[in-house]
Amino acid sequence: EDQLLLGLEEAEQVEAAGLEDNEQASPAVRQAQVAKRRTNRGSLPAHLPRIEVVVDIDDHACPCCRNNLHRIGEDVSEKLDIVPAQFRVLVVRRPKYACRACEEVVVQAPAPARLIEGGIPTEATVAQVLVSKYADHLPLYRQAQIYKRQGIDLDRSTLADWVGRAAWHLRPVHQRLL
Repeated sequence: EDQLLLGLEEAEQVEAAGLEDNEQASPAVRQAQVAKRRTNRGSLPAHLPRIEVVVDIDDHACPCCRNNLHRIGEDVSEKLDIVPAQFRVLVVRRPKYACRACEEVVVQAPAPARLIEGGIPTEATVAQVLVSKYADHLPLYRQAQIYKRQGIDLDRSTLADWVGRAAWHLRPVHQRLL
């Protein structure tokens, strides 16, 4: 069944490319397709954040008599946008303090605990790898390819190590669920 769906997906993509060619060639066809899309489209969920962009005219003077124009309404349209995963580096600074009088005492806050000692991932990074692997069925080699496109060179064995260590930390949860 999954193989059949893959074939149908490819056929839908080819059909969409053909429709795009037709729309670009004929303005009448384009208007008909836009009207069809509007009737088939649901509203976007209210919980999604909205970023408003106002596209306004440069000159608010009437082109004929140069009097000030006043607003009589507006057209509002919404588009669905996505921000891909964003990688960032969390830098932890731990200042050291010393006493000028005795010069032997050095005081520093202890380092925060890490999920993987000596490793670079945060808990959120490991959680993303686990969700991608088990919920989204994305193999580790594909995840490594995705990270490499973002400029982050992670070996598949490193990701596998993260998954194994996370599994060890999640054992109590697993036992409780059983």
